[in-house]
Amino acid sequence: MTFGFAPSAATSISASAAPANRLARTLEPAEWAEAGIPLLRRPREVVTGLHARHGPDPATAVVAVLDHEERVTASASFVRRATAADGWEFRNALLAHLRRVIPHDLRLRAPVRTAVLLYCREGDERWTEEDGAWMWGLRDACTLHGLRCGAYITLTRGGWQVLGEGRGGRRPNALSRPAALGDTSLGQETAPLRTGGGAAHALRRTAAR
Repeated sequence: MTFGFAPSAATSISASAAPANRLARTLEPAEWAEAGIPLLRRPREVVTGLHARHGPDPATAVVAVLDHEERVTASASFVRRATAADGWEFRNALLAHLRRVIPHDLRLRAPVRTAVLLYCREGDERWTEEDGAWMWGLRDACTLHGLRCGAYITLTRGGWQVLGEGRGGRRPNALSRPAALGDTSLGQETAPLRTGGGAAHALRRTAAR
């Protein structure tokens, strides 16, 4: 006689619901466009500055917090774990890094700082389900940290693009070398930048190319 265990109904439901939950934790381009995400006034400067500081490779995310004058006050980068694209997992990773580099603004009645996400990945500039999961994760992390949800930017071999806005450029891209911060020109006085390592630096504004 052979003994065994049949999977319980709860286990079966949980397993079948997991893929559906992942799909629910994503944002379509139309949903992102309707979310009222504030436009970046100088997207090229933000992208070039973050690329110069973090030099992201494919599968690297760079989350940055901007003040009301669009100056970067804190940023952190990390490599995405090799798991299925899940907005909940991305939210937790973004929130953990935000908590390391900048205090929350939950005490304020309305957000005064904005978080943006630059994600370096393979492929072209077209939206993917992975992008949708990052969008969901960024929006949720901002809510939990008292920040305004800002732009989601992809960096690929073809260049960079602010998804949902149709703005982008060829450089920097996933293959280009980061510009030296000392070679960038200063557009205006900048706020101190705190990176994931906790060191404070001044982020030099990068002139648009």
